[in-house]
Amino acid sequence: MASDRPFRAFVSYSHADAAFAARLQRQLETYRLPRRLADQMTSLPGEAPGRIGPVFRDRVDFSAAEDLSAAVRDAIARSSALIVVASPEAPKSSWVDQEVQLFRQLHPDGRILVALIQGEPDEALPKSLRSHGVEPLAADFRKEGDGKRLAFLKIVAALLDVPLDALVQRDAQRQIRLVTAVTVGAVTMVVIMALLLVMALRAQEEAERQRAGAEGLVEFMLTDLRQGLKRVGRLDVMGAVNARALSYYSSQTNLSDLPDDSLEHRARILHAMGEDADKANELESAFAKFEEARRTTAAALAKEPDDPRAIFTHAQSEYWVGYAAERRSDWQRALAQYQAYATAAHRLIAIDPANPDYMMEAGWGEMNIGKVRLMSRTAPEFGQPQFRRAIAWFEQALRARPANPMIEDELANGYAYLADSYYLNHDFAQSLAARQRELAMKTAIEARDPANNAARFQRAKAQYAVAANLRKLGRENEAQALLEIARRDLGSLLAIEPRNREWSEIARRIQKSP
Repeated sequence: MASDRPFRAFVSYSHADAAFAARLQRQLETYRLPRRLADQMTSLPGEAPGRIGPVFRDRVDFSAAEDLSAAVRDAIARSSALIVVASPEAPKSSWVDQEVQLFRQLHPDGRILVALIQGEPDEALPKSLRSHGVEPLAADFRKEGDGKRLAFLKIVAALLDVPLDALVQRDAQRQIRLVTAVTVGAVTMVVIMALLLVMALRAQEEAERQRAGAEGLVEFMLTDLRQGLKRVGRLDVMGAVNARALSYYSSQTNLSDLPDDSLEHRARILHAMGEDADKANELESAFAKFEEARRTTAAALAKEPDDPRAIFTHAQSEYWVGYAAERRSDWQRALAQYQAYATAAHRLIAIDPANPDYMMEAGWGEMNIGKVRLMSRTAPEFGQPQFRRAIAWFEQALRARPANPMIEDELANGYAYLADSYYLNHDFAQSLAARQRELAMKTAIEARDPANNAARFQRAKAQYAVAANLRKLGRENEAQALLEIARRDLGSLLAIEPRNREWSEIARRIQKSP
């Protein structure tokens, strides 16, 4: 981000309230004031009249920052206001309290707005707000308070210094128009879609016109219309839209005549639809969409077999089909697709051997093949050769991009999978060596960012795995020492976030260890 980018507000929240904070940020950044009220506000540089402008949400907006404290200070320094998400979890978060103190330090006269979502004020405000006298609540999102809509408008009015009464009145009028327009538009679009999908192609010109119209309509329905339906609570209409869209795409049996942009457009939407189906745990539907996307990218690759972009795009389709097969425990199909994905990655390496992105693709290809062999228990070595090759590719990528957190994390994961394969083969000495490499890397990652609780958990998890190998080798005292450190770290983490299921599960396993 640009170093001088101003923010309208900084949202501070506990981990437990992350979903609410994300919704609030999205609602603020997409909200537009009515035209009459837009003239009464001061827009941020580069923002259109009536737009609130960018809102900073800390644990998302600088997740890749190397110096978290510097990133927080910089973001708060460039924020006009602080929005504190208040709930019984907020006082338990050291982040929230520190961010309030930092905002007051940098903006002594700055505006702090409280968004109460659960509990009573005396149990939901962080210590730094209570100790300086309770700030007037800007908005009470609870049902027994202002309610979600009025509370949101209070936040908007306070941020932009516009009259709340006028904002509520104009917003109500706009919502009525929006609901009417979206409902009528949804019904109209579904009818048009149905007509387009059943029309016979009588001539090449007519066929091209219908194709372009249908694809534009599908994109509209899966983007703009989807957002509109979300606002009025009518996502049930999207089921019919998705079914019609997939029927339309499946009916295109001959893709060789379609232009390249149509093929790319088609594959992109099918990938998105497949991911949506997978998230909804609709595995068969996801598999069908990824298969259709693969057929599409194969057609594009057939036209330009040596084009890196076409090779890369088709490789992603190979991966997604393999992933969908893995989710269904279809190990044979998953293995075949991951091998095709790895082959595509090696073609990219042959085109540009120094490209670290292609090195990572090659590493992921090998690691996915190894994972299938590990999970299916079908090979004597359980994926060891593939994991070693994946590690080599990740190490090569890391030399090209030193100190890259994503590459370092994938390299550590490669050693973790290699350790698992040795463990299943009862080669506990080799498994221990691989786990120790993983632990060393995750310790280094955590040391560079000691405030990162996720990295701290990964280190504790690796310590638990190392201890398991030490026990297999009869080194009980060393195992106990590591388990004690992991037990202590997990205890302090759970004191901060007691509802984290993954942390609780590892803590339970360690506690059961004698």
